[in-house]
This record gives sequence, C-alpha cells and structure tokens, in this order.
Amino acid sequence: MARYVVVRVLQAIWVLWAAFTISFVVLYLLPADPVSIAADGAGAGTPIDKAAIAELQARYGLDRPLWEQYWTALIHALTGDLGHSIATGQPVTSALGDALPNTLGLAGLALLFAVLGGVSVAFAATYVRRPWLRDALSSLPSLGVSVPTFWTGLLLLQLFSFHWRLAPAFGGHGFTGTVLPALTLAIPIGAVLAQVLAAGLASTWRQPFVDVALAKGGSRGWVLRKHVLRPASVPTFTIAGVLVGNMLAGSVVVETVFARQGVGRLTQTSVLAQDIPVVQGIVLLTSTVFVTVNLAVDLLYPLLDPRIAGRSRRATTDSETASIETAEEVVVRA
Repeated sequence: MARYVVVRVLQAIWVLWAAFTISFVVLYLLPADPVSIAADGAGAGTPIDKAAIAELQARYGLDRPLWEQYWTALIHALTGDLGHSIATGQPVTSALGDALPNTLGLAGLALLFAVLGGVSVAFAATYVRRPWLRDALSSLPSLGVSVPTFWTGLLLLQLFSFHWRLAPAFGGHGFTGTVLPALTLAIPIGAVLAQVLAAGLASTWRQPFVDVALAKGGSRGWVLRKHVLRPASVPTFTIAGVLVGNMLAGSVVVETVFARQGVGRLTQTSVLAQDIPVVQGIVLLTSTVFVTVNLAVDLLYPLLDPRIAGRSRRATTDSETASIETAEEVVVRA
C-alpha cells in the first residue's frame, strides 16, 4: 500500500508538470501579443509606442528565448512564485487568493445541493416500486445533464430575481446572493451523480446478498442503506475527478452570468487578455485540485469495498502504464 501511495504521488507530480508545460507551449504559440493587449487596455486600437512595448516585454522576460522563459517560469513555480499579471501587475498568487474564497463558497454550496439532490433522486428511483414513477425519476438526471448551464442560470434569474424578487440578480453576497449561482452549478453535477449512483444501486440490488438480507426480514429501505449503498457508491467516487472538472469549468459560465468575482470570472478575463502568468496559475490550481481529489478517492476505495485493498498491488502496475493518459485528461479538463 505504501508503494501504491508513493506511485500515485509521483503520478500527481507528473500530471502537474505536464499541465504546466502544455499550457505554457499553447499560450506562447498564440499569435497575439499580451503586452500589446495590456497596453491597449481600453481597446481603442490607438497606436502604441514601440519603445514602451519593448520595455514591458523586457520587464516580463518576453524578449528572451522560449526555452529560457520556460525554465525560469518552471523554477519560479517550484518555489511558489507564479509571476505577475501582465494586465494589472498584481502577483498571480494574490490574484488567485482574492478570487478563490468566492469560488470556494460557491463550489461548496453547489456540491452540497448536488449531493443532496443527486442522492435523493437515485435513492427514490431505486426504492419506489411503481414503474411509471421509477421511469419518471430515472429520466430527471438525463434532463439535468442535457440542459445548458447558462440557460439554467438565465431561467433562475428570470424567475427568482426579476419575477419573484427573492434573490439578488447580480453580484450578491451571503447565502441569498450565492444560492442561485450554486443551484445553477449544482444541477448538471447532481444529474451526473444521480445517473451513476442510480445505476450502481440498481446493479447492486440484483446481487444475491440482497435477497438474503430481504429474506431475513430486512425492509427495502434498511437493506438499501446498510447493504447496498457502500458497494454501489464506488463508481460514484470514481467520477469524483470528473465532477470536480465540471464544477471548475461550470464556474466560468456561472460567475459570468451572475457577475460574480471568482476564479471563473478571473479565467474569462485572463484568457481574453491573454494574460499568460495568470492563466498558467489557474491551470496549476485546477490541476492541483484535480489530482488531489483523485488521490484521495484512490485512498478511500478500500474503505468502501475491502475487496479493492487486495487488488491494490496489482493495480499499481496498471496505474504506472496509464500515467500519460491521466496527464492528458487533466490538461484537457483544466
């Protein structure tokens, strides 16, 4: 088990390096000049002094060879220095620190709504006996996944902010200002959670040990909670990394629709301004969250299903072979 943990930590380091490297190459291959974009902040398209542009490029090291810029950025990132924003001059760590609390509050409330809603729908779809009601509940996750996030946000704004005036429309704070963005972000995540958990519950419910528990006099609800839930939740934990990726990607849309300051809004403005240091900082942040969640899920597997502990040594060899695929997946989601 110790060897397995060490290998997984090394894979996480490999993923972070791959995310940093690929994002660096992609950003520096873009044709636009971030210094020129920052200098023409008003977007007026007025001529800019070439000497001033050259001075700014030298200040941020953009006049040096590409390999030297990459090596310098990598060494500084290892020490926790992510550089300064080209658009604002603010340290990247400070910009992320200012934006992160709002996004964490939004993501935490959205995750709570998603878990409560997804688990409730999955349990209800498994517990009820009427076919028409079970089919109706089973169709709800597909509907939640198919509806675009921005459309859900606009619909909630129209109903709860403009029509009923129960919550602020834009830039709200506290629970009332966060509940609508959290619901918007929670619906697709909860729908995926309900789909996977409902499939796991239905599959586990057909196992022989469930018939034995029912034959001993256990009620459907008791057997569902005590015997079916733990083994059925393993596939749900497997997609935890996917759910985190969807949450981080969805925050960009949600924070834009509701005019909230956070990592998602910072991502949008940084990409439009081609602010390379900030975008790289966001990629590293999201990659770190992604690999941390996946590592925690891997370590929790034996607690959910003790049979997995016996296979952990054999799985270590397979995980070494799949490290490159994991890196590519994280980069795509970041």
